[in-house]
Amino acid sequence: MEWSGLSVLLTGGTGSFGREFAKVLLAEHHPRRLIIFSRDELKQHEMQRELTDPRLRYFIGDVRDKERLHRAMQGVEVVVHAAALKQVPSCEYNPFEAVKTNILGAENIIDAAIDARVTRVMAISSDKAVNPINLYGATKLVAEKLFVQGNSYAGASGTRFGCVRYGNVVGSRGSVIPVFRQQKVTGRITITDERMTRFWITLQQGVRFVIKCVGLMRGGEVFVPKIPSMRITDLADVVAPDCERQNVGIRPGEKLHEVLVSRDESRYTLEFDDMYLIQPVHPWWATPTYSGAQPMVSGTKFGSDTNTRWLTHDELRQMVEE
Repeated sequence: MEWSGLSVLLTGGTGSFGREFAKVLLAEHHPRRLIIFSRDELKQHEMQRELTDPRLRYFIGDVRDKERLHRAMQGVEVVVHAAALKQVPSCEYNPFEAVKTNILGAENIIDAAIDARVTRVMAISSDKAVNPINLYGATKLVAEKLFVQGNSYAGASGTRFGCVRYGNVVGSRGSVIPVFRQQKVTGRITITDERMTRFWITLQQGVRFVIKCVGLMRGGEVFVPKIPSMRITDLADVVAPDCERQNVGIRPGEKLHEVLVSRDESRYTLEFDDMYLIQPVHPWWATPTYSGAQPMVSGTKFGSDTNTRWLTHDELRQMVEE
């Protein structure tokens, strides 16, 4: 896909993903303009001081506000939807707010994009959406369903919707790495459960995967990168090797292991060398075909504990340093 000359809207644009996305897209893909859509004027001000590119536009707005989204999407060809309430404890304590942003906000994005005749809309999802046990994961699961079936609402308008689903991002807000670093000075770090595993991806890897999938999408897909796993104990060895470890127990709404493609989803998932593509179950629009893919083995899963690719200490150290 050729991004040159396109007008792009990024929701949640002042977050960790948004800042990296803006840097990569502007430097390597040369859009006509990139609209940063977010609620926080202070973060927008700070981002303006960091990124002075004249192609950037800053819109104050909330995905809960459909009228503002309609205004922001005028003349836009591509939307990347990264705005969400993401902290698991915060979503548990403020469930109505999580629903308003993560679910009703997704509905507003879909309606506004169809009305504005946006060509492609890609939503950012999470491994927490697979077999969710907390509210955050449940809202992301619903959002995924909305974006997949949004293609039915779009009909012949030409607007197409897809999702990217990946795991924990190294160094993003809420990452365990800053916590370990803060605790390191005390000589003791806290670990919820030493058996815990997680998928691991860098911000730049996530950004480049999203950009790639926007070019590949034809409507209704959930794209999943083949990314490595890490053990929480290995991360502790790298970040705080000489510290005492205190096991504090798994937190409410937390899993021992994460899944990016479930056993049930494997029945309609295609496998590529570098990713999985989950096809829509009810494609009430044209079903595309893909070259270079083979069906995922039915009844298998892509889980952080059953992954065939594990990060070594050296690889973890390099990712953490970067």
